[in-house]
Amino acid sequence: MPTALNVIVLAAGQGTRMKSDLPKVLHPLGARPLLQHVLDTARALRPERLVVVYGHGGQRVVDNVPGDDIIWAEQAEQLGTGHAVAQGVHELSDEAVLLVLYGDVPLTGQDTLARLVNLADTQTLGLLTVNLTDPTGYGRIIRDADGEVTAIREQKDTSEAERQIGEVNTGILAVSVSRLRAWLDKLDNDNAQGEYYLTDIVALAVADGVKIKAMHPHDVDEVLGVNSKSQLAHLERVYQERCAEVLMTQGVTLMDPARIDIRGEVEVGRDVTLDVNVVLLGKVLLGSGVTIGAGCVLRDVEIGDGVEVLPMSVIEEARIGDHSRIGPYSRIRPGTVLAAETHVGNFVEIKNSQVGNKSKINHLSYVGDSSVGARVNVGAGTITCNYDGANKHRTDIGDDVFIGSDTQLVAPVKVGDSATIGAGSTITRDVPPQELTLSRSKQVTLPGWKRPVKKK
Repeated sequence: MPTALNVIVLAAGQGTRMKSDLPKVLHPLGARPLLQHVLDTARALRPERLVVVYGHGGQRVVDNVPGDDIIWAEQAEQLGTGHAVAQGVHELSDEAVLLVLYGDVPLTGQDTLARLVNLADTQTLGLLTVNLTDPTGYGRIIRDADGEVTAIREQKDTSEAERQIGEVNTGILAVSVSRLRAWLDKLDNDNAQGEYYLTDIVALAVADGVKIKAMHPHDVDEVLGVNSKSQLAHLERVYQERCAEVLMTQGVTLMDPARIDIRGEVEVGRDVTLDVNVVLLGKVLLGSGVTIGAGCVLRDVEIGDGVEVLPMSVIEEARIGDHSRIGPYSRIRPGTVLAAETHVGNFVEIKNSQVGNKSKINHLSYVGDSSVGARVNVGAGTITCNYDGANKHRTDIGDDVFIGSDTQLVAPVKVGDSATIGAGSTITRDVPPQELTLSRSKQVTLPGWKRPVKKK
């Protein structure tokens, strides 16, 4: 790497083919903006200065891509890539090598960029090129009889012979800042599009005796940009394939690597198994021996060792203790902490609650804003009535409590240790420990009652 590296990211394009009001560089890939991917890779190279040239979307781009290390430069008019770089060149250091990146080219690898930067100095310009079977739309790499790069010709300015060239420009290059300043002053817009092309500095470099060293990325997907929703969808699949490969190298069993979506950071223990159509968002920690069933969605969660999450369950901003079982069709909402060996079953929703060791909430229940002790059994259809229409209230359930089916606990209320609540009760006052409490209306049978029938 050079002694000093500066990076400039061009992110001012409108992206008309995206057919969207969202600035192109803010479209998500793996739930992060395209531009964020580029910046994260750039930061891994440890640049002294990081400049982003923005235009379309204006302040919206600035507000949605955080970073105290970013120097923002506005391109009020989009007059070409050379003009874009010129908007930020005054922020750069003359002694540095500049790496030029693009906010809509999200998957260029750190290793590829490091190799490119190492090519560049005051006597050499590093150029990232790629060979395409269909080069339509790309600038062609022009070489002389000795195979040396002499120029880049944009598609609209090529001759018929030049259009047959398969080696194309990716736009990504590394160049001495001091050299670049001089070449930018010499650019003109005498071309088919009337724009100031950054690619024209290649011919200017050759004229000044600077050697052009071209290299290729490891694969074509590293340099593909996003100009349409179709291209975005393609790169999403490429990104997900890469994420799946990383998980498998860490020992994770993926039932189908093509049917998983990683939209955040995932840390895993040993012998983790993920079934199809699992979505992992935010920061997800999976302990050893964890099994996640088909169709589950996990966001910002910590899952302990030996946990089984059965199909179609949703867990958000929660912690699940070791050897617990969740689902199927469970919803664990933010603020929930489940201790070890808890069971949460089908169509159960838990929100902002703590549940103790070996407690069971297995069927059709809602537990919100509650503290549930250890070894508690919550019967089917039980709900905590935590909202009075204006404020939330808590329910406190002690250890070894048995709650019968179809019980309503009207908060605020406390249930003592080892208490039993009879099925069908509505509890509005505190329940003493070790006693049976129930509230039921008297059962009545009306002899001779006839069910109404519809009149003809």
